[in-house]
Amino acid sequence: SQAAKMKLKHNINPVLLQFINFIVLVYSLITYIPWYILSGSKQAIAKAKQVKARPVNNKPGGAYRSVNSLHCLASVLYPGCDTLDKVFKYAKTKYKDKKLLGTREILKEEDEIQPSGKVFKKVILGKYTWLSYEDVYIKAVNFGNGLAVLGQQPKTNIAIFCETRAEWMIAAQACFMCNYQLVTLYATLGGPAIVHGLNETEVTTIITSKELMQTKLKEIVSQVPRLQHIITVDGKPTTWSEFPKGVIVHTMASVQAMGAKADTGNKQPSRPVPSDIAVIMYTSGSTGIPKGVMISHCNIIAGITGMAERIPNLGEKDIYIGYLPLAHVLELSAELVCLSHGCRIGYSSPQTLADQSSKIKKGSKGDVTTLKPTLMAAVPEIMDRIYKNVMNKVNEMTSFQRNLFILAYNYKMEQISKGYTTPLCDSLIFRKVRLLLGGKIRLLLCGGAPLSAATQRFMNICFCCPVGQGYGLTESAGAGTITEVWDYTTGRVGAPLVCCEIKLMNWEEGGYYNTDKPYPRGEILIGGQNVTVGYYKNEARTRKDFTVDENGQRWLHTGDIGEFHHDGCLKIIDRKKDLVKLQAGEYVSLGKVEAALKNLPLVDNICAYASSFHSYVIGFVVPNQKELAELARKKGFKGSWEEICNSPEMEKEVLKVLAEAAMAANLEKFEIPVKIRLSPDPWTPETGLVTDAFKLKRKELTAFYQMDIDRMYGKNVK
Repeated sequence: SQAAKMKLKHNINPVLLQFINFIVLVYSLITYIPWYILSGSKQAIAKAKQVKARPVNNKPGGAYRSVNSLHCLASVLYPGCDTLDKVFKYAKTKYKDKKLLGTREILKEEDEIQPSGKVFKKVILGKYTWLSYEDVYIKAVNFGNGLAVLGQQPKTNIAIFCETRAEWMIAAQACFMCNYQLVTLYATLGGPAIVHGLNETEVTTIITSKELMQTKLKEIVSQVPRLQHIITVDGKPTTWSEFPKGVIVHTMASVQAMGAKADTGNKQPSRPVPSDIAVIMYTSGSTGIPKGVMISHCNIIAGITGMAERIPNLGEKDIYIGYLPLAHVLELSAELVCLSHGCRIGYSSPQTLADQSSKIKKGSKGDVTTLKPTLMAAVPEIMDRIYKNVMNKVNEMTSFQRNLFILAYNYKMEQISKGYTTPLCDSLIFRKVRLLLGGKIRLLLCGGAPLSAATQRFMNICFCCPVGQGYGLTESAGAGTITEVWDYTTGRVGAPLVCCEIKLMNWEEGGYYNTDKPYPRGEILIGGQNVTVGYYKNEARTRKDFTVDENGQRWLHTGDIGEFHHDGCLKIIDRKKDLVKLQAGEYVSLGKVEAALKNLPLVDNICAYASSFHSYVIGFVVPNQKELAELARKKGFKGSWEEICNSPEMEKEVLKVLAEAAMAANLEKFEIPVKIRLSPDPWTPETGLVTDAFKLKRKELTAFYQMDIDRMYGKNVK
């Protein structure tokens, strides 16, 4: 079974193991009946087995809908709240003095010199200070009015290029109220991509932070001729003499002060209608220059309506930790879900998230420890990192501790696969691991890329909570599917949300058909109110990716290949762009190869590559420094990190490990990489080789490793 494959290996004496198994059996029998009566698991097990979505008709390729919205798709969160400004006003009235947005104060900043001579910035942070719903509302109203004083007109574009923080959300709410179209750009985008986004949207005002203004905007501001106003969210920068004439730098506070003084009594503010554009979101995209996705008020509201339905008991007791880029649809949607349900949002960053994070001074507390969130969103890259860190710590334990952890881990895995819980293991064995994320997490939301079964199961076991794996695109306002909390199966993304329907379209070239048995397969098409308006100033691409059927329903062609299981849950099995036909005619799914190999302790990241002019697969691997250094030591190879990575001998050793794992994962012989290049440098969004959600940018990786590709395919390299 799949659970057996994911179990950890121990080295316990067989006789002792029999005895332990007997004790566990006795314990299970004694505790089963009281647990079954008291825990409510009977209902959870029944719910997990229920059909979650059904096709609306019996025709092949018929759309699947959630059983909770078979006759009518949901599109509005609260009656009459059909635009985002109305949703916030409703929440402000309902939760008036409740805490909404929290930020930690910086008590001290220090430079820490590393043994290598590098200087790392370290911070000591204080408690969270909170703004109430009322506070945020007033700040947003004043900011919106202040922007009007600066000449911002309704239905015109304004850009935000800023890290995830309370001011980002305040600025966004101001734009939603005044019907300004918010252009969002990732803080990690490269210069040319930022220039492209700002010029294509013809913005005259950009909202940013002091740091991004100094590090990113300063170099490119002369290439954005229409720019007139720069608003910094965190006070005045020290130098601004370098800016071109005609560009004025304001602080957010000064714009809010202008807005508070402005006489808006006679002017009726221009409120949005549901079809108005709320956000033009530039996707970091895994291919080419970023595209601006136009998302309307009704798109976002439909999307967050669907998402909220999958989070049971969402409300005022919940605390969400916001640290992913707000320019990413997953984070923006998650925060808007929380804001509309009375939850608190505490802000963080990947560098200050945990006690061990890179900017937290040793001995002081990271954000999760201070905030103790109940809800958290993560991209698989972050979950994979947590998984590897915990597993490395387990390997460093004494033999007794390690075997105890492994026995508890394997026992809990068996119980979870039957739908049972393990309160004793949770409190005795996994409590310490839980504290890594604050100790109170009740639901982890995962999206942005596929999550491996092993990592998902690890998070279920060690953090004692469900992992809601979701599937959605910027083009579908982030909404598509999310697994239900009592569905503990792995590798699937759940049933369609109540706001949308999903159908599978035949893809002949890949051999996927919606008449396939046992499961219908094909390209995933998403339909519903959450499907966005299209790409900004890109009619040709909009026509290619979006269609409207005879009933007026708008459909998004995702390019992803899926299959529907008998209970109506979707599994992503391939991607059109990832399929390469080898010279001999076999099709290789690069994503499938990567998924089989990326969870190895030796691998931090991997990109498979294949060409139709050759008969084998090759790969680029970012090795784990600790694991590879240890392998080199075992093989007697001496040298610097670069020398180890550039060594043909070490490439061969890593290939052996990859080949073993590939065979264990049942990859076909032609799918296993034959040659690899070890990369001494990690791939980060800053390098431009991965997106902000850490998805591989294949085109950029191919260009970056072109000489290595030529070498591995035996071409003459000059």
